[in-house]
Amino acid sequence: MTEKGLRNLRPATQLVHGATERSQHGETSEALFLTQGFVYDSAEAAEARFKGEEPGFIYSRYANPTNHMFEQRMCLLEGAEDARAFGSGMAAVAAAILCQVRSGDHIVAAKALFGSCRWIIETLAPKYGIDVTLVDGADLDQWRRAVKPNTKVVFFETPTNPTLEVYDIAAIAEIAHSVGANVVIDNVFATPLLQKPLLHGADIVVYSATKHIDGQGRCLGGVLLSSKEWIDKNLHDYFRHTGPSLSPFNAWVLLKGLETLPVRVRQQTESAGRIADFLAGHSAVSRVIYPGRADHPQAAIVARQMTGGSTLVCFELKGGKDAAFATENGLGIIRISNNLGDAKSLITHPTTTTHKSMTEEARLGAGITPGMLRLSVGLEDGEDLLDDLDRALRKAG
Repeated sequence: MTEKGLRNLRPATQLVHGATERSQHGETSEALFLTQGFVYDSAEAAEARFKGEEPGFIYSRYANPTNHMFEQRMCLLEGAEDARAFGSGMAAVAAAILCQVRSGDHIVAAKALFGSCRWIIETLAPKYGIDVTLVDGADLDQWRRAVKPNTKVVFFETPTNPTLEVYDIAAIAEIAHSVGANVVIDNVFATPLLQKPLLHGADIVVYSATKHIDGQGRCLGGVLLSSKEWIDKNLHDYFRHTGPSLSPFNAWVLLKGLETLPVRVRQQTESAGRIADFLAGHSAVSRVIYPGRADHPQAAIVARQMTGGSTLVCFELKGGKDAAFATENGLGIIRISNNLGDAKSLITHPTTTTHKSMTEEARLGAGITPGMLRLSVGLEDGEDLLDDLDRALRKAG
């Protein structure tokens, strides 16, 4: 099927059939090109390929047929012109930001960021003379006051990790574009099925493919999607020379993960909604944050830019850290892990794990409290997950 024909299909079909390149053997599954380099028919052919006069692959650090299939299938799903696959989600985030800034430039970012993302913004960027301003992502006036003529990048997650705040992509993009800045969005928690930032004005979207795209705890990966013009101008040379490329084997695993992404996300989101409702009515729980509920702080924005809630639930226990630890330790099915988007349900205590490197003041400023738990809902039977949580909460008192 032609690329144009594939773009007219629905996501579930695109993710099974999209961007599949077969070798001379006509294999059913995508081919795995586990190779470092490529050979040429002649010295003249090698010269032409290095000049860009002849299409083809040169070196797997630059591009690889299996990686290319993964990138193109992600483009179909996201509605993007081009993409690059990375060895991890953080490699994609770092590249998205650092490839387009230099000393004297300015970055504006939301305070509510994953710990490593915040380290890049707060610690790494200033080391190279890049000015940084952090804002409350839900407050548009703060974004307006923060941007400057030298602002080059606006960066945020939505929904955020771990508090599941949802930010108005279109409104923030308008503010950023008024000063010529590019908008970079980490869309991991929504997945490309529940939210498409490029449609709302974002310029660059990044994913940790380690999460829902693999979805089964097997390998690391990341991907960045944008316009071909932006990638050619900003990312192309950075990518070739810094070497953050994805292993072709991992690209092949991620391609297989994409085939089942809609089925998994649909069930996980349905179960997460039921769990959020259960937790909201539990006496041990002081607060539940879930984008699919009417009491979510940004419910109107969720309705406008998302097509579903999330596979994650954030909740806070009245008993603080002690109650959070007791609840985690009382679980039987749900496992303690800092990963998410897995077929297995996973729970973590952000204060002591994913956001441990932040100061207490910064954590509290981002809404992360000692009694908060982040639950990534898996593919187990929803009733079993509810029973497991109920038992653990009762044990925790």
